[in-house]
Amino acid sequence: MAVFTYKALNSKGAVSQGEIDATDRTEALRLLDRKGLQPVFIKEASAVNAASAKPSKAAKPAAKTQSRSSSRSTAAEGEKAKPTEKSEGLLKMKRADVVMFTEELSDMLGGGLQLEPALLAMESRQELGNLKAIAQRLRQDVRDGMNFSNALRRTSAGFDQLYCSLAAAGEASGALDTILRRQAHYLKTLQELQSKFALALIYPGFLVLSCIGVSILLVTTLIPQLTSLIQSTPGAKVPLGAAIMIGASDFLKEWWHVITLVLVAATIFFKAWKDNPDNKYAWDGIKLNMPLFGKLISSRFYVQFLETMANLVGNGLPLLRSLELSRDATGNLVMRKQLDQVIALVGDGRSFTKAMTRAGVFPPLLIDMVAVGEQTGKIDISLRRAAERYDREMAKDMQRLMALVTPVILVIMAGLIGSMMYLIFTSIFQTISGLSGRS
Repeated sequence: MAVFTYKALNSKGAVSQGEIDATDRTEALRLLDRKGLQPVFIKEASAVNAASAKPSKAAKPAAKTQSRSSSRSTAAEGEKAKPTEKSEGLLKMKRADVVMFTEELSDMLGGGLQLEPALLAMESRQELGNLKAIAQRLRQDVRDGMNFSNALRRTSAGFDQLYCSLAAAGEASGALDTILRRQAHYLKTLQELQSKFALALIYPGFLVLSCIGVSILLVTTLIPQLTSLIQSTPGAKVPLGAAIMIGASDFLKEWWHVITLVLVAATIFFKAWKDNPDNKYAWDGIKLNMPLFGKLISSRFYVQFLETMANLVGNGLPLLRSLELSRDATGNLVMRKQLDQVIALVGDGRSFTKAMTRAGVFPPLLIDMVAVGEQTGKIDISLRRAAERYDREMAKDMQRLMALVTPVILVIMAGLIGSMMYLIFTSIFQTISGLSGRS
């Protein structure tokens, strides 16, 4: 019989460690499941002979032979498993699938189910569709003793680094259901905002397409006719506005293919530059300094950071460890660098609020709200209240942004079309006035 060391989560989410006797790994997992423990890590520590405390000399070679054969079979199984693992690949997931999966799993965990039974229940449900394969692979990895966050990384690229880091934080704090519930709310809110933003862009997009169509009509039809009219008039001079439009029209008709290639090449170059890991820090800094969008990205970081810290600290994790997990859950490299400074200062013995002040990335109001909780000993409550406040601020900023999109595009389109029409009618009136003066 073998001795297995394990690390597991009990029904209350607390971490439990110990040893258990079992014939093999499968039986050890079954025994832990009977005790109501969800294994996070399990490994064979040693093997003892249960038949006799002093094995005979004749039994030793047999035991060695059996051990060698079992090790060979285990090695053979490992060699067979490697190509299978490589051949499985990552499953594809849409944003809506990630939201649905997170909502379903958080509801089941919040209802009292352990992680593996919850995944098994999701695997058995017919209405989940493609999520059944996700749940099946995750359950197999978790049953084999893998951390849930690592299983997410191996299963699908739809679970990004932020999602996996938050799952790791939930495992460490014993509040996986709470963090998943908040993550589901966050992803759903983000999806709703993106849908509203897309719907808000339908009308401006129609205006842009209409403007492009009118511009093409002017360049290809009306301006050439205006040019012929002016040139056929004896002694008529081409007005300055008409000359500008005629020159622009001739330039576009002659070089449109070159302009198109330049725009396509510039788009490809920008995407390649943005996707290069060496340029990610610079691109993250540019996003934070963008007009309108920069403030929205900063608010999103504050909400995510404060909610994660409130969950971790509220579930008993030390402040320094909570900061490290929150840092790992931050996708923006500029913000992550600032959090590195906060972690270093807290590790040197500084208070949390003083470290946030020295970092220079957090607004004074946020620091004041956290300072109240630090003084009263209820920092998790203060962090959660600050997260709710900045969540409301982020919603207001998003509404303002969507409200500004349509008027701005309308003004730009009206300016372009109005300028072109003004130049055309001015040229026509000047030509008619010249003809009337000669007559």
